[in-house]
Amino acid sequence: YDFMIQAMGGIMSVTGEPDGAPMKVGVGIADVMCGMYAAISILAAVRHCEQGGKGQHIDLSLLDSQASWLINSGLNYLTSRQDQHRLGNAHPNVVPYQVFQTSDSFFVLAVGNNKQFKKFCEFADASELTDDARFRTNKDRVDNRYELAEMINDLTKRFSTSYWLDGLEKLHVPCGPVNTIKDVFDDPQIQHREMEISMPHPLSGKGEVNLIGSPVKMSETPVSYRNAPPTLGQHTDEI
Repeated sequence: YDFMIQAMGGIMSVTGEPDGAPMKVGVGIADVMCGMYAAISILAAVRHCEQGGKGQHIDLSLLDSQASWLINSGLNYLTSRQDQHRLGNAHPNVVPYQVFQTSDSFFVLAVGNNKQFKKFCEFADASELTDDARFRTNKDRVDNRYELAEMINDLTKRFSTSYWLDGLEKLHVPCGPVNTIKDVFDDPQIQHREMEISMPHPLSGKGEVNLIGSPVKMSETPVSYRNAPPTLGQHTDEI
């Protein structure tokens, strides 16, 4: 049902290239977010009981959850009553804030203000862009996003991804690589945060199975890993 809910809940209408087909998110995010809201609701209900309240029925739907995390696109519509449309990797309210091509791959450039835009233009040897009336403020850049994106893409294609990431990071201009899944789990920060774990499992063929770790890091009650994913019917009699 996740695919259907993504379609019904509007997220597919704002995901994908402007001239392409509506596109679902690459993972089952509607299911996941409904589960997150459910977990939060359960914790709130337990806390209510602890404070002298009584138990309660929790009513959640996939469609409601999907609508709730339309966030800025949803609020843009509710404020303006103008329907939102696909912008590819671009941001509806901030420009330039998207993926750009380099000489060897792609990277994300996330300019959040005029100061960062000026720093980028100077590093890209294109200071004239900051004086261009079409691009002086973020509103100007939003109004002329397609012209600016094409100009920036022509600039970024001249050098490698590492050139842009290394240089812009030193200038505190937000940017980042477009990692594959392999790249993610090879990342030193991901490894340092123990986002890949191993647990014993009888069916793994090697004695253990690799799993995604918990992102929750708590000082007093740290996450403990006690049980690997169960085998088929493992707990039937116990339940």
